[in-house]
Amino acid sequence: MRYLALATDYDGTLALHGQVDETTIESLERLLATGRRLILVTGRELDELQSVFPRLDLFELVVAENGALLYRPATKESKPLAEPPNPEFVDELRRRGVERISVGHSIVATWEPHENAVLETIRDLGLDLQVIFNKGAVMVLPSGVTKATGLAAALDAMSLSSHNVVGIGDAENDHALLKLCEFSVAVENALPAVKETADLTTEADHGAGVRELVERLVLDDLASYAERLVRHNLLLGQRDGDDVCLAAFGPTVLICGPSGSGKSTAVTRLVESLVDLKYQFCLIDPEGDYETFDEALVLGSPNLPPSPDKVLELLGKPGSSAIVNLTGMKIPDRPPFFLSLLGPLFQLRTHTGRPHWLVLDEAHHLMPADWGPPAGVLPEQLHNLLLITVHPDLLSPALLGRIDTLLIVGANTAGTLKSFCEAAGADVPSYAVPELEPGELLMWSCRGDSPPVKMRVHICRTERRRHRRKYVEGELPPDRSFYFRGRDQKLNLRAQNMKVFVQLAEGVDDATWEHHLRQGDYSTWFREAIKDDDLAAAVAEIEQLAGIKPTESRQRVRAALERDYMVDAPGPLPVPGAD
Repeated sequence: MRYLALATDYDGTLALHGQVDETTIESLERLLATGRRLILVTGRELDELQSVFPRLDLFELVVAENGALLYRPATKESKPLAEPPNPEFVDELRRRGVERISVGHSIVATWEPHENAVLETIRDLGLDLQVIFNKGAVMVLPSGVTKATGLAAALDAMSLSSHNVVGIGDAENDHALLKLCEFSVAVENALPAVKETADLTTEADHGAGVRELVERLVLDDLASYAERLVRHNLLLGQRDGDDVCLAAFGPTVLICGPSGSGKSTAVTRLVESLVDLKYQFCLIDPEGDYETFDEALVLGSPNLPPSPDKVLELLGKPGSSAIVNLTGMKIPDRPPFFLSLLGPLFQLRTHTGRPHWLVLDEAHHLMPADWGPPAGVLPEQLHNLLLITVHPDLLSPALLGRIDTLLIVGANTAGTLKSFCEAAGADVPSYAVPELEPGELLMWSCRGDSPPVKMRVHICRTERRRHRRKYVEGELPPDRSFYFRGRDQKLNLRAQNMKVFVQLAEGVDDATWEHHLRQGDYSTWFREAIKDDDLAAAVAEIEQLAGIKPTESRQRVRAALERDYMVDAPGPLPVPGAD
């Protein structure tokens, strides 16, 4: 379920002439029966609201006074969200002949045509106040207080995100409310400007319009109108000068491509879009590649495995995203850890709609081809899942069959597309598949007949920094580790990170060191596995020096490492058979 709550205005929306009819109340009760929650957001003062509407108990929270007061009907607790009115301001309004003044916890309200007197009084007294209009009403509040700020406080108290809320209103003061909600609705009697703001306008007016919205929510969770929400799309790239985006809700996406082909750039672009739109995400990071997003908290390090409880605790806060770094775990321990976390993550989604996106890097290590999901682990319908892998047939068929969108980077796009279709049990498309230049990406919808779309990945706001901690102290997988073997393959010493590499380099015999140096193995590893072209180039120059002694070449290579990675190797590891 995408929409877990309905936030509704009162006058002109839920109510007609200040009253809510019984049919509308029954409709709200039906919505509550689906497990959704209700929030009332009104410009009225609380005492007045209670006198005209006895069914506040339907609502978990009431935002009154246009965002200045929060009220919980179940406990009858009130919480001011703004400063009380300035008595001097109220007295001056009365002295200037302003009639029908109402004073609440924070709000001061009157009616047109007194708006000029109100504005002049605020100016003359030098007060930091704002005037908000509502179909003839003139409301004065502290600057910055709106229905949106009040709703945000309510959602925080309910541990809900605005991305899981539908808002409905009719008047000028509802603009901020509607813009905050993921899906915004105007009733038919709303002002024209409000209808322009809204994603949908009901056919009926007032309470009947609310009932119409409730019916559509119950029917399909507003899925019929999902294409209207282009303002939430995730920017991915550009094609012929036009932006190419992914829908913010719905797709299960697979990014495929060899190491160094641009997978990380595409993932970074999508995660930046999530950050920009304030969607909560959980990124499982087996190799420590995504620690540079300041808007997310990294849990786990090369020296400390992440705690599942801490991950779930963090994601329990709607405004917090998590990057789960698995480099502090041994490689065989990572899939069991992930699977122990997967079930609770999907349960959290069921109850809160979050995390909005789940991103799984190196997904073939977490859910390999021979993995079958235990009963109940994966929901029947997957959505908002981003998987990253080297090659599609390395991933579990249980996931491949559920992919909606395939993103391919690197060479041999036709082969990758064919491999995906064969592994997923789908027909291989007959149309020509274009090859890609560096920085380009191929997007293919697995659910239709449209040919793949080639685009250039949108430039990331921040380039991914070199993730030194992972390479210094983490554990690279065996296929990306360096092996000291020597000319006759007598050794098989694995360096799974830079620190171990330096230790082994100090301990191996000169002949073994020289063998790998002359073959260019060190620069090749730094370029292909560590993905550091600058370091690789510096070491390649050392490898090509004629007549350099092993002691000096060791020192120079280590100096290059220390310059960029601050490798602290306390001493060489014991090497069997080495002098």
